[in-house]
Amino acid sequence: MPARYARFDTMPLAGTWRAGTSGRSAEDVDPYTGEVLTELPLAGRDDLELAYATAVEAGRRWAAVTPEERAAVMRRASRLLEERREEAVDWTIRETGAVSAVAELTIDLTVGDFYEAASYPFRVAGRILDSLVPGKENRVYRRPVGVVTVISPWNVPLHLTNRSVAPALALGNAVVVKPAGDTPVAGGLFLARLLEEAGLPPGVLSVVVGPGSEIGDALVEHPVPRVISFTGSTAVGEGIARKAGLKKLALELGGNGPLVVLDDADLDLAVDTAVFGKFFHAGQICMITNRIVVDAAVHDAFVERYVERVRALPAGDPRAEETVIGPIINRSQLGTILDKLRAARDDGAEQLLGGEPTGPTGLVLPPHVLLGTNEVATARQEVFGPVVTVIRADGEEDALRIANDTELGLSSAVMTGDVERGVRFARRVEAGMCHINDSPVNDDHHTAFGGDKASGLGRFGGDWVIDELTTDQWVSVQHERRQYPF
Repeated sequence: MPARYARFDTMPLAGTWRAGTSGRSAEDVDPYTGEVLTELPLAGRDDLELAYATAVEAGRRWAAVTPEERAAVMRRASRLLEERREEAVDWTIRETGAVSAVAELTIDLTVGDFYEAASYPFRVAGRILDSLVPGKENRVYRRPVGVVTVISPWNVPLHLTNRSVAPALALGNAVVVKPAGDTPVAGGLFLARLLEEAGLPPGVLSVVVGPGSEIGDALVEHPVPRVISFTGSTAVGEGIARKAGLKKLALELGGNGPLVVLDDADLDLAVDTAVFGKFFHAGQICMITNRIVVDAAVHDAFVERYVERVRALPAGDPRAEETVIGPIINRSQLGTILDKLRAARDDGAEQLLGGEPTGPTGLVLPPHVLLGTNEVATARQEVFGPVVTVIRADGEEDALRIANDTELGLSSAVMTGDVERGVRFARRVEAGMCHINDSPVNDDHHTAFGGDKASGLGRFGGDWVIDELTTDQWVSVQHERRQYPF
């Protein structure tokens, strides 16, 4: 086992690890125990300016290296992460409150990000196009956009940062990352150490840990970055879209995922899928099931089995092997969830299962199951916690209407005994992703993540990400002397 990375009390800014100059510091706290993991002097506007200025110059040099050199850094990073798996899992558990199964999957996905990214330098393709002018050819080259800004969330920070960072770097761009304040290490600093050890040149990647109130607008309004990659809430994403100006945007925003159980579904499979699809990582995933829409013919039987299964889910210390549901990330987020629960009950929802928060910091919320309509607060809004609303539907068409009755459209699922019926249903669901007889929590790292409606725009995987993070340049070549009209 390699020695653990040193204490994370500085950040990589413009080629060197240093403290931020904002004059303010922030504590990084374990949400379950309340332990202070590190204290970090925060970055300010001057740090951001320096990071962007350095990224321009370092990025040009990085774009000029061979595709194999960039791919080799990605391959080394993937191997190093495997070697440091235990360390990365520990940071993920302590910083996010994730249980071990979530942390292990996070590392698997992040390793996959690097492996996939290692192929990107060899998948960039140009074109040669005919011309209307005799003796002329038109060449379309694909080149890096330049500098990419990545603003990442706290819930699965290592992977959700790296799914943008690794492709951007592999394609020859420089990157400036702003991780969430709750997860600065897993969301950026650990990744930076890993890539530094893998041979990424200084200045190509900067991590700016600072208050959104001071540097948030500057991150997206600044003229240097050409692409903004953001994963987070719809409200913040809409603000970025208003402020970014003439930049490419890759936004994965909120979700209100329906899991639809049709009348011919295997109920045991539907229950298993709905339990995992809701309570994985305590429901703190944008693609999680927020609503379960069940055909009236099987509604009561499903609810009885589902409540029985959910009641048995252990909630508590994320370090304990048996724990399924760990803590909510912070007190503000817990308060938002509790407010939505109260509003849903006021709206007429019937709570079948629930309980008060527990644990050393009072952030472990036991699983909640409610019966209600699509109009109650916990169905109308994204909850982002261990709370689910079960909704009765009068047949397939009503189930489809309920599933689509939301402004959000990220991920979804349908359970049925007839796969082709499921496909026909899925193609009418207004969501960027729909899974048949599987959870809406998509764990295919190479998949094109992205949403419909107010859940975002752009894609984060596969060949789509090459299009997002490179740009066309048209170069024409006149091989024969041309006769101009004047």
